[in-house]
Amino acid sequence: MLATIKHKLISLLQLILVLIYIIFEELIWEGIAYPIYKYVHSLQILQKVEAKLHGVNRYVILVIFVLMLAGVEAFGLYAGYLFVSGNVLLGLAIYLGKIPVAAFTFWMFRVTEDKLMKFAWFKWLYERVMQFIDWLKSLDVYKSTLDRVTLWKEKFRAFRLKHFSKESPFVTKMKHFYRTIKASLRNKEDNDQ
Repeated sequence: MLATIKHKLISLLQLILVLIYIIFEELIWEGIAYPIYKYVHSLQILQKVEAKLHGVNRYVILVIFVLMLAGVEAFGLYAGYLFVSGNVLLGLAIYLGKIPVAAFTFWMFRVTEDKLMKFAWFKWLYERVMQFIDWLKSLDVYKSTLDRVTLWKEKFRAFRLKHFSKESPFVTKMKHFYRTIKASLRNKEDNDQ
């Protein structure tokens, strides 16, 4: 019985970790942060900054990167605190506000990765994080949950195309309804004058 409870607790913990990872990977990274990262990476001014960063001392790069990462994580924790304390809109605003900074921080990591990896402790920590992510992705619960998320995304995409495309009956009816109300309001204003 104790082994069964232990197994269920471990399975629950794995599921929670998987859900958190999938939310961050699928929703926040893929949906918001990665497009921002691509935009940041394409900016010509940052390409000049990238070239200059290659000449900066690795200790300076480490300090800048760690400060940016710590700031982003602090804002994330504060946003979580606000969510829990009932200030959902402020928490959401702070969390959404930190995403561009996180994308910039990720860009800086990619640009200066060779210098950061020269610090043995940094490289060791980075490798452990990547091992943890690989382990998480190897779990059956991750694979099955990701399959469900993919299925939900496909259903949502089909629903959106069916009901909210330019040719959908719903959108056509809503446009007709809007035009009717707008014309009615105009007629009322004309009659009142």
